[in-house]
Parts: sequence; structure tokens; C-alpha cells
Amino acid sequence: MTESERLGLAERIDRHRARAWLLQIHYRWESASFDGSLRDALVDTVATRRVSPRRLPYIRSVLRLLEEHLGEVDARVSSALDNWRLERVGKIDRAILRIGAVEILYIEEVPPKVSIQEAIRLAEAYGGEDSPRFVNGVLDALFKGHEGVPS
Repeated sequence: MTESERLGLAERIDRHRARAWLLQIHYRWESASFDGSLRDALVDTVATRRVSPRRLPYIRSVLRLLEEHLGEVDARVSSALDNWRLERVGKIDRAILRIGAVEILYIEEVPPKVSIQEAIRLAEAYGGEDSPRFVNGVLDALFKGHEGVPS
């Protein structure tokens, strides 16, 4: 394995773990007992958990994009849902969908298929039995509906 391949692998592992932290931060933000912004949820998480400093830039970037574009992200996810309202989607699946949507819509350096696969991995680890298939279907529809992507 070359140095470049090792660095690429390390970055992919860091991003995967960053996505798991993003899921926890989003879940904390949406919980009824938390009163604050996504940034507040990040600060609270970093203060009480051991988040690797290497992962923080990516976490901050995704959270900033989510805060700036939450309305559009929710609209795009909602349009990809088939016979569902976003409010009815469970908190874990909703968080995974939002994280995946931010990556697909706003982070060009992450290929959409990688974003979808990573979202499926999160759903397998943290969601319900049907979560991986559900997340895959919604994010695939969102990706195919994304500007410039043929159906």
C-alpha cells in the first residue's frame, strides 16, 4: 500500500467516524431535552465526549451547511420521500437522510454514491431493520433528482 493510499484510507475512516458523530450531534439537537442550535449540540458533545480533533473540521463543515440550508435540505429530502412526511420519519433515519443530503447537494469532493453508501452503513449500525433500504431509496431518489443527474 502506497503512502497516498494509506492517507486516503485514513481520511475515509475519519470521515466515516465523523458521520457517526454527526448522527449523534443531530440526534442530541433534535431531542426534546436539548434547547440550542446544532453548533450548541456540537459544543456540548465535544465537551462531554472524546471526539478526535482530526474529525472536527468535517463535522463543523457538515453542520454549518446543514444549518445554512436546512430548509432546502428538508425540501429535497421530502420530495424524495414516497408517501411519507419528513416529520414522521424517525429521528435516526431523519438525521442520516439530512447528513447524506448535505453531502450529495453541497460537498462536491464526496461522490454521491459514497455518501449514499456511508448513509446505508450508518442506518445498518444505528437504525431499525428497514432503515438501510429506506435510506438507500430516499437518497438514491434525491441524487437522481439532483440538477444535472439523469434519472
